[in-house]
Amino acid sequence: MTQRRELQTLLDAAPVGARQWRVIICCFLVVMLDGFDTAAIGFIAPDIRAHWQLGASELAPLFGAGLLGLTAGALLCGPLSDRFGRKRVIEFCVALFGLFSLLSAFSPDLETLVILRFLTGLGLGGAMPNTITMTSEYLPARRRGALVTLMFCGFTLGSALGGVVSAQLVAQIGWHGILALGGVLPLLLAAALLAVLPESPRWQIRRRLPQPVIAKTVGAITGERYEQTHFWLDEPATGAKGSIGQLFVGRQLPITLMLWVVFFMSLLIIYLLSSWMPTLLNHRGIDLQHASWVTAAFQIGGTFGALLLGVLMDRFNPYRVLALSYCLGAVCIVMIGLSENGLWLMALAIFGTGIGVSGSQVGLNALTATLYPTQSRATGVSWSNAVGRCGAIVGSLSGGMMMAMNFSFDTLFFVIAVPAAISAGMLILLTLVVRNPITVPDALPSAGIVNK
Repeated sequence: MTQRRELQTLLDAAPVGARQWRVIICCFLVVMLDGFDTAAIGFIAPDIRAHWQLGASELAPLFGAGLLGLTAGALLCGPLSDRFGRKRVIEFCVALFGLFSLLSAFSPDLETLVILRFLTGLGLGGAMPNTITMTSEYLPARRRGALVTLMFCGFTLGSALGGVVSAQLVAQIGWHGILALGGVLPLLLAAALLAVLPESPRWQIRRRLPQPVIAKTVGAITGERYEQTHFWLDEPATGAKGSIGQLFVGRQLPITLMLWVVFFMSLLIIYLLSSWMPTLLNHRGIDLQHASWVTAAFQIGGTFGALLLGVLMDRFNPYRVLALSYCLGAVCIVMIGLSENGLWLMALAIFGTGIGVSGSQVGLNALTATLYPTQSRATGVSWSNAVGRCGAIVGSLSGGMMMAMNFSFDTLFFVIAVPAAISAGMLILLTLVVRNPITVPDALPSAGIVNK
């Protein structure tokens, strides 16, 4: 006799086991390489500028092209993941950004490098949101916030490593060597993922794969054997798989729009600081090696903040936790501008900014995955990230513009603090829309039966 088992109930009843940790580690490594690339381009920018004798404003297309690729990749790969699977899209995207990053190392001129950075961004933009979706779909509700943020700490760790490694090695191997390193590592990882990364069982159920295939995936998670078992999901089947229109239906409309505002503002700050902080500090007379260590405090703070916020989000109202964290970020950004003559005070303020902004961004990614059902989750997460990448483009371009306008150091950071304050306000409003944020929608939203 065939028995019926609801997937999330099984995941919630089982401990977090080896298969889930395998997924977390795989996705951690993917976003770590994304973070490495993001930080490295900011630290090798002065070397690229000197190599081709460029003005500061001429670096803007280099940053902007990569971010435009990130945006396009997120927009394209979210719906593709909902249609073709998390595993295949992640593997393809990692191979794509590895290949084009490696080719970037051999760019003969700035124009070629800009084009290749755009193509690298396509892979980067598609990979990151899908790691969030994949990890979220493997975890029990009680541990999801903490473990998704732990996974995403790979980005902040990779950013810190990218900054430090680039600053230390750029004199020996040049910007070409840094980009080559950033290409070889993803290609090696893509080959490993083919063998070790499993597919999401939620996606398998939604796509109506054969029940024995689903049973094998679920059994690897729970450690049980499932003979003659029919798996189903307690959530509604609404609309076409990967449909963008699902993001704007009913209550999803205000949720989506407010999330987009927060993503835009948050990534504007992160990419402005990641791209321009070494150059800004170097412009203020701080040598590149010291600038790298001070800027790395942003990523270290982000890693610490992500871990702390992940735990707090599982225990308290996650919207209020993130709103308070963005408020902390706004205050610390202002402090950076007021501490230009004190290197250690500046490093402390940058560390606090990392907690309040970079750490909150990790928590925001984890939160976003809980607000969309399976058939549109990758689309919702990816499009939110794509809108955020638009903010990142604005942030990267505005750094050069503000330098060209000769903004004073303190004024510049007062301006940068405004988006953090807006993010806090949006999260407070989002609390009003999601009246019971811990259970509605459920940590992986609830309702009807699929594939009965």
